[in-house]
Amino acid sequence: EKWDFVLVSKIHNVGSEKEMKRKKFLDELSKKEFTIKKIEDNELFYGVRAPQHYFHKYQWLLRNRNSRLHTPDIYGDVPATTRAAFNPRFSLLRIRIVNFILNKTVTSDFENLHRLMKKKVFKAAFPLHELEEILKEKRAHWRDLFCQELIEKYRCYFGEKVALYFAWLGWYTYLLGFAAVVGLVVFVAGITVFNTSQVSKEICEATDTIMCPLCDQKCSFWRLSETCTYAKVTHMIDNEGTVLFAMFMAIWATVFLELWKRRRATVVTDWDLYRWDEEEEELALELINNLQHEPSKYQHSYFRTAILLLLVLLMIAVLIGITHALVIFRVIAMALFAQSSFEFLREQADTMAVMAGAVLHYITIVIMTKVNKHVARFLCELEKPRTSSQHENNFTMKMFTFQFFTNFSSLIYIAFFLGRINGHPGNYVRIAGKWRLEECHPSGCITDLFIQMAIIMMLKQTISNFFEYFYPWIRYKFRKICKKQREEEEEEEEDPCKRQWRDNYDLNEVDTSSLFDEFLEIVIQYSFTTIFVAAFPLAPLLAFINNLIEIRLDARKMMQLYRRAVPMKANDIGIWLQVLEAIGILAVIGNGLVMAITSDFIPMQVYKYMYSPCVTENNTDVDCLTGYINYSLSTFRIQDFEPDTEVPKTQLDRNEIKECRYRDYRNADDYSYTVQFWHILVIRLAFLIIFEHVALCVKLIAAWYIPDVPQSVKNKFRSRKHNNVR
Repeated sequence: EKWDFVLVSKIHNVGSEKEMKRKKFLDELSKKEFTIKKIEDNELFYGVRAPQHYFHKYQWLLRNRNSRLHTPDIYGDVPATTRAAFNPRFSLLRIRIVNFILNKTVTSDFENLHRLMKKKVFKAAFPLHELEEILKEKRAHWRDLFCQELIEKYRCYFGEKVALYFAWLGWYTYLLGFAAVVGLVVFVAGITVFNTSQVSKEICEATDTIMCPLCDQKCSFWRLSETCTYAKVTHMIDNEGTVLFAMFMAIWATVFLELWKRRRATVVTDWDLYRWDEEEEELALELINNLQHEPSKYQHSYFRTAILLLLVLLMIAVLIGITHALVIFRVIAMALFAQSSFEFLREQADTMAVMAGAVLHYITIVIMTKVNKHVARFLCELEKPRTSSQHENNFTMKMFTFQFFTNFSSLIYIAFFLGRINGHPGNYVRIAGKWRLEECHPSGCITDLFIQMAIIMMLKQTISNFFEYFYPWIRYKFRKICKKQREEEEEEEEDPCKRQWRDNYDLNEVDTSSLFDEFLEIVIQYSFTTIFVAAFPLAPLLAFINNLIEIRLDARKMMQLYRRAVPMKANDIGIWLQVLEAIGILAVIGNGLVMAITSDFIPMQVYKYMYSPCVTENNTDVDCLTGYINYSLSTFRIQDFEPDTEVPKTQLDRNEIKECRYRDYRNADDYSYTVQFWHILVIRLAFLIIFEHVALCVKLIAAWYIPDVPQSVKNKFRSRKHNNVR
């Protein structure tokens, strides 16, 4: 016995308000000729089945207008995907239509199902899982992840929208494998220069170079050679190969999107959905539910749009404020670590502050993701979108914007502001007049960005994914144990429907934004693997490994741990494609800025071709970067320290230190910027402009060279037009 939907309610007292509301709603369904079956257990279960005339009406409304007059066959012009949905094994269309009618049914008190569920009149409403499909999923192998048959199976069970998610994720993961290999090669190439970099050698041999204290109290002078390992790691990441990899990833992002457009066109053409009209579908469902329905008009309020824009900007300001709080935390943590009684913490104060800041940033991301979702939903309610698809698009844009600032504001600070707005010895920029801002390591700031990205990505791909799968798994197992104990107490024969409905009810509830959450997770990951990939070449590899696991776990989660989602029809991934294209442009800008500002690539090239021994002395027997470290450090007279600075006197007396070095390009007399600083600044800006224009031109050429729609798809539609004309 097949049922389209199951409604679940508590057993309310006879004559109570909730009981009366439930009865009114069920009476409305009965007026619409729905078959209703009631089963009483610890809760009340109502099986709902719609009459056939609703589905015949749907077929009639969506057929070609001319064929309605001339074709007696009711299946004549119905798309193949619609006909397949009438298979009793895969009743996608029935579920979709019944879900629409249930949500549009209104009682005499003007209350719909959504409002009744909010008032706890009903506890749940869901379609039923197919047991045979669950058993098939348990027997599926990892080698089937990228095959077309798997996507087809998901389409026939979850609908086209979920199937397109898996098709997109599989295609993204497949092409990500190439980026992962190139990133790994660049990283390994960096390891080969771990001990051979001239800049690292100079830092390791700089035993006589005394650096200025890292904090105001209890921090002594230190030798540059003490950071030898840190310098080697920095130049393992920051090298010429990184520039080429950044350019490669900008091109890869474009090629991926263009190839996905082709892949999507092929897939939806096979499903006969290439020219499917979502608005026409929605209007047909409205007419099925109510023949007197009048379509809602397009409306636009400039006042409401202005208010929404101000609220969005206010939320972005809050997120940037949280980033400022993270900066303050890092500054205070740096000062505390530098003054710690533990020698290891004092020596590694900078690295420990970066790692602590990264962990706190991850915790902030977890918390603010939930806050952002509530705010985005609230703003969408204020906006009052006309259709469900418009609501989804508006919610997607707001949520992604908030998540982008949540995830990347701290990275933007580290990449482009850390060590550049902190002042210099004797005139530091301070927070609340007390704590001075952080400085970059003498070998550059790119390692800080590398550490931050590595920690966040690994935590997101381990802890977050662990809870994403095992939290619903534990809840499901707990309910299963409770159900087993209940079944042991009940020995009488029971209705088979009762067992099936209760088994489905014991699964985790499906949120309406479940698929959105999956998309958002992968799109944020895509941002990490493209925007700042110049600082973290291993990002594509980590994403590739994560996605191999993600595809399998998502399928198991949807099939075995959650109630069946309502199958939705779609012919693309919606507004996510525009989001991905925007990320592709941000990737060009972001990587260009990292190479121009964060990396030491430009200062080293300026020194190599303008100030090195190879140029000034015409000496080709030495490495052209010889002397770069001395060139990149400025001199500070310790007599010019601020009054609050306290350096251990024993250190001063023993070494008779009168000067210390710090990372900057300033004159020793008045601490103004040197000519070299302005030379480097001009070259940085020139490189940024050239890099971005070249990368964007290559992206445009790649987009032009690769057609969005394959010739086979165009030829198929041309043949159809020819046959129609004949």
